[in-house]
Amino acid sequence: MSAIFKTKNFELSRMVEVPYEAEDVLQKLLADYPGLLAGDSEDADSDWLLIQREIGIAESEDSGSRWSLDHLFVDRDAVPTLVEVKRSTDSRIRREVVGQMLDYAANGSAVWSQESIRTSFESCADREGRDHEAELAEFLGGQEDPDQFWNRVGENLKLGKIRLVFVADEIPRELRRVIEFMNEQMESTEVIGLEVKQFAADGERATTLMSTLIGRTETARQVKGGTAPRRQGTWTLDDYRREVADRMGDEAIARRVMELHRLLVEAGA
Repeated sequence: MSAIFKTKNFELSRMVEVPYEAEDVLQKLLADYPGLLAGDSEDADSDWLLIQREIGIAESEDSGSRWSLDHLFVDRDAVPTLVEVKRSTDSRIRREVVGQMLDYAANGSAVWSQESIRTSFESCADREGRDHEAELAEFLGGQEDPDQFWNRVGENLKLGKIRLVFVADEIPRELRRVIEFMNEQMESTEVIGLEVKQFAADGERATTLMSTLIGRTETARQVKGGTAPRRQGTWTLDDYRREVADRMGDEAIARRVMELHRLLVEAGA
């Protein structure tokens, strides 16, 4: 990685990476500065609207929340973006987080609607003393009617057009491989990782953040753009399951991947 330096009073100080004190610190950074989700991609000017932190996900439409997702965002293309945050020191980042995200994606896609997402956004804004109408108007920039925007959110949900984002200060190799593999398999659903590192000059508090995207390989870009054949056409479902199991070393997670894959393919993803 390139070295990072800070200049002050004509002196040069080398900045070093410092760990996050708690997972909540990284979660709050994403909530306050959604632009971090763009990472180092060409979409650095993309905008995200925070729907809610710790949003509940039910197992069925008539049941209470069973899971809690760290963040739900929607981007300017009305794509629901599910974000799960882990520190690299959390052992769950290597395997369990994949199973968690798959549960969130499969069940959220099934039980959420444009109405429920809109209600979550408005209720969250009201609880925090924010004007949800003004916030949405600023986000849309006068380029789209709010009702039309929420309709597009609902359509994307139905089509399986969602984004799954694994966030950490460092993405381990095992998770990186699964992210890249899954992103290369799905045309409409994007699966990416995001490393958000913080740096400080010696003896000072952290002042610099660096975010890097993982998973947008050339193959994934071609699949998303419709210029490459889907691998599913040459692989059997058993081949796919074994590949996921080999990459994660966990048959149970492979079965979850297969279930999400089935749901998304049925939705047209």
